[in-house]
Amino acid sequence: MPKPTLLLATATATTLLLTQAAQAAPKPCDELKAEIAAKLDEKGVKGYEIAAVDNDKVGDAKVIGSCDAGTKKLTYVRK
Repeated sequence: MPKPTLLLATATATTLLLTQAAQAAPKPCDELKAEIAAKLDEKGVKGYEIAAVDNDKVGDAKVIGSCDAGTKKLTYVRK
């Protein structure tokens, strides 16, 4: 029979791994775009545009995130 401390350690490690996996789960572009825009607005940033573009259409824009399971990039451009 396993020792209680070993069971507790295993349960704790499993919980931590599942939590990290959930936090790293891919997000839809609209959700990630809204989160980033809220942070920029909170910091008083004005005159910008965030766009979700296909990976091969990024161009010269600054990439600030990846979304839709890595199929698109979020780009940031100052207006």
